[in-house]
Amino acid sequence: MARVIRFYELGGPEVLRIEHVDIPGPGQGEVQIRVKALGLNRAEVMLRTGSYIEEATFPSGLGFEASGNIETVGDGVEGLLPGDAVSVIPAGSMVRWPAYGELATFPAELVVKHPTTLSWEMAAAVWMQYVTAYGAIIDIAKLGQGDFIVITAASSSVGLAAIQIANMVGATPIAVTRTSAKKQTLLDLGAAHVIASAEEELEARLTDIAGPDGVRVVFDPIGGPIYEPLTAAMSRGGILIEYGALSPEPTPFPLFNVLTKSLTLRGYLIHEIIGDPVRLEAAKAFVLSGLASGALEPVIAKTFPFEQIVEAHRFLESNQQIGKIVVTV
Repeated sequence: MARVIRFYELGGPEVLRIEHVDIPGPGQGEVQIRVKALGLNRAEVMLRTGSYIEEATFPSGLGFEASGNIETVGDGVEGLLPGDAVSVIPAGSMVRWPAYGELATFPAELVVKHPTTLSWEMAAAVWMQYVTAYGAIIDIAKLGQGDFIVITAASSSVGLAAIQIANMVGATPIAVTRTSAKKQTLLDLGAAHVIASAEEELEARLTDIAGPDGVRVVFDPIGGPIYEPLTAAMSRGGILIEYGALSPEPTPFPLFNVLTKSLTLRGYLIHEIIGDPVRLEAAKAFVLSGLASGALEPVIAKTFPFEQIVEAHRFLESNQQIGKIVVTV
């Protein structure tokens, strides 16, 4: 028996329950982990409330990220052994491979022996944020030396990961956040410039920073009315990568800006990297290199014990955090 977190109906954080469940062993090509820490993601809130791209099957588990020691390996697994300290790249389905539990099972190809310098908490905060950001701005946008990149929702774990990756490759990260409350923290965490979108005129500030040539890459999880000023400040041939839909308002298609500047607007989910073995291996190598050099370092906003999962989800929904929320098991 092991403790797991499940829910039986859609709703707020209070629907989450801690239960004792018999956990079957790993199957062919799978690895079972004795979990030490969990990294929380907004996708888990969306699954819990019925707004995610995947539907819960009740009683439903949830969770994408974990770190811990390997308990058991299934048939056909090579290179991983019981006792190894590992962390987990998000699987394609958190209903099929839920992370929230004392024991959790994952496909072996998504289990990584991370640098031993990382704590369990930091290891649980690695893969969703860095693979998401890497896939968009490096694999797709080819961000590099001298580029300007706009990163909206910059205080999120993915936003901070994008700032670090931009600095790692010699680009200039421009962080966008709603108010100036987080401005100094974002500067301290590596942003070259910070724009408070509710207090400043976004297009004018971006033009001041990037100059007449504009910004080549935009990395956005929001959508909505921000599309007009963002695309107006982009360079000819620039690319805007959309990886979320946080805005409750409609997202206009900025036709004039797209036509006159030959812009690319592209939807993106981490699944396209995870589902491609070649691209996934490149992502692993990039992230592990950055972790080893210190260029990439997860930012932990707050840590909760397993028993306070409801409180952890409430904090996740508060949008007060800068960085990753972690639950220790």
